[in-house]
Amino acid sequence: MLSVSLTMQFLGRIFDTVSSVSNLFSNPYRVRDVQLSEYNGKVLLKQEGRLVLYRNQQSQSWDCLLLCPESSSVALRMFQVASEADAMNWFPQYALKLRPFYEMLRPPLKPETLQPIVDCVRHHPDWSSAHIAVDIGLRDCLKHNYILSQMNARDAQGQTPLHLACERGDVGCVRELLEECQARTDIKDKNGETPMHCAAKQDSALIIEVLCAQLCAGVNELNASGETPMHIACRLGRVEVVKGLLGGGARCDIMGSNGYPIHTAMKFSEKSCAEAILSSNPNQLLAEDPVYGGTPLHWAKTAEMSHVLLNRGCNVNYLSKTGESPLHILTKRGRFEAAMTLLTHGADPNIKGQDGNTALHLAMKLDHMELIKALMVFGADVEVHNDLGETPGLIAARTSKGFDDIMYVAASVTAMSRGFAEVDGLKIGSKKMDRLLCLDGGGIKGLVLIQMLIALEKEAGRPIRELFDWVSGTSTGGILALAIVHGKSMEYLRCLYFRMKEQVFKGSRPYESGPLEEFLKNEFGENTRMTDVTHPRVMVTSVLADRHPGELHLFRNYDPPVLQRDPPYTSTATFQPLTVPQEQLVWRAARSSGAAPTYFRPMGRFLDGGLLANNPTLDAMTEIHQYNKALKAQGREADVSRLGVVLSLGTGKPPQVAVNSVDVFRPSNPLELAKTFVGVRELGKMLVDCCTDSDGCAVDRARAWCEMADINYHRLSPQLSQEVMLDEVSDAVLVDMLWETQMYLYEHRDVIQTLCQHLTNSG
Repeated sequence: MLSVSLTMQFLGRIFDTVSSVSNLFSNPYRVRDVQLSEYNGKVLLKQEGRLVLYRNQQSQSWDCLLLCPESSSVALRMFQVASEADAMNWFPQYALKLRPFYEMLRPPLKPETLQPIVDCVRHHPDWSSAHIAVDIGLRDCLKHNYILSQMNARDAQGQTPLHLACERGDVGCVRELLEECQARTDIKDKNGETPMHCAAKQDSALIIEVLCAQLCAGVNELNASGETPMHIACRLGRVEVVKGLLGGGARCDIMGSNGYPIHTAMKFSEKSCAEAILSSNPNQLLAEDPVYGGTPLHWAKTAEMSHVLLNRGCNVNYLSKTGESPLHILTKRGRFEAAMTLLTHGADPNIKGQDGNTALHLAMKLDHMELIKALMVFGADVEVHNDLGETPGLIAARTSKGFDDIMYVAASVTAMSRGFAEVDGLKIGSKKMDRLLCLDGGGIKGLVLIQMLIALEKEAGRPIRELFDWVSGTSTGGILALAIVHGKSMEYLRCLYFRMKEQVFKGSRPYESGPLEEFLKNEFGENTRMTDVTHPRVMVTSVLADRHPGELHLFRNYDPPVLQRDPPYTSTATFQPLTVPQEQLVWRAARSSGAAPTYFRPMGRFLDGGLLANNPTLDAMTEIHQYNKALKAQGREADVSRLGVVLSLGTGKPPQVAVNSVDVFRPSNPLELAKTFVGVRELGKMLVDCCTDSDGCAVDRARAWCEMADINYHRLSPQLSQEVMLDEVSDAVLVDMLWETQMYLYEHRDVIQTLCQHLTNSG
């Protein structure tokens, strides 16, 4: 029995030793509760305040204990290390830095309370007790005299406890340091940053407000990287901080390494920060950076950021010190969407920049076809010489894969820009003859109409409204007809359509009517009436949908012809009478003509005119005939002017494609059910397309009608390579559409020249 007992004691001692060694090496710095009796007979090496260091011969370790006055039997072991060097290194640091905490913290002290403190001591040996108190959030300890003496101490990075509190985003701690501890705010760390710079990196403006309330230094100081707190906040997109800084006296006109703060906001595409600065200081719209002399628009990288500035009226063609416009910069960077934004806001594609290059020179060097197309569609000149005598065409010949198409379109632009040369022998008699312009519907494809009208103006050398006596239009064509009558320039309308689509075609169909109506009110005026402008005469189609069958209605800027004729239908109901032109508002007429079903809600009782007259030519000619007939009936033959020229413009023809089935039948099995669904869809699409088709039979009938009446008839509508939806918003798709339109115009240049001769001779 004695032998067994001795064996068990021996094994127990081995187990205790193994456990001690295991604990030692698992986490020697873990804070633990220990019995003081375990250290009876151990060697006491050092004592500082309530910290003691023992040499434990049994476990071959050095143990640091924190004595607890409230307990004579239990202590807290702060570390147990196997190296004397480690013990001698950490013990004095613990003794120095822990004293404020164990003196200020309420007893009884627990391991979980002290663990984060000792971890800070070890992980940040360069930190003072003040740094540690801030990091852990022990605000009560900040009042200890020793910590107060270290309030402006710096760590290895030169940061004070206030820097640290600002980085941590601890508002209460920052307030305590400033108001109770008198922490300095002008101390800079190794990066030249004050506490204000650190606060600018946070998401909250509360710390900024606390600092500014104390009139802290540093709000306009530059750090070593050439950034004020405002620059930092703009770079990181901290909009609330930007607002807080602006409210606290931060200036927007301090030059940094990236220019002014507004330039930084633009460089890093921080929209909200840019808007906050511009709202506070509108003069920053034209602030020039120190190196290139570029405005904020020169620094914009995206369409969204460009809109922020353009909507506030910045100069889109401003030249930097290097002689470059924002369009030059975006073209060099290959930023198509942002460049389109500039073009649609009036950027001049032919401004010469560095080395005499236009944006088209730069796009040709990059062989960036999207940008090349966009620039040329918006009128870029392919024959401009740079300082080396190079034209964009010459560069394209060396570098571009699409050289043939480029030169083809370039030829069309050049040909149209030379204007009209009158040819003898084409005058249509001595008496003036009326000229009619008809514009088809087609949603955003109205851009095709605009592009053709621009070409027509260049060829004739006169604005469209001077070339025609009558203008008719449906839907988007109706809007353009009204715009022409009210003197809008074609280039302006092209830009307007590109800008408008993002506002109007937002979300999913059917679209909200509000943005479209606001757009029309802005362009035509909220109270402008149809008869406010009387030349040329305009007729805009719509459909009266408060009755069945529906009827075609024309909005006019003149009194309708009064003739004795039978009504189209016998009515069994009483309808609200129609208003006269003198009472009709222009924007409402435009909205009524463009109320396309499934795209927009009806305008009161009116629907899109395209339902009955997507190509309004025959209806317009009928109206003119009835107008003249009414004049004759009134004995006013002298006021009658015969129709001599009709120009019908389409919005582009989609390619014909095969249809699988339009058969609609009662299915008898699942396979036939699928076929029926396909048939219903295809039949529905075909019915809509047939009803709204503005080419084909509609053109044939109009041409035949004109031939019988000895009227010069011209129809222009480009063949498109793909179907473009009425609500298309992709700039790339729309630019391709206009590119094909420009090629079509060059192919039909003889027709356009003859047309312009007829128009000018008839007028």
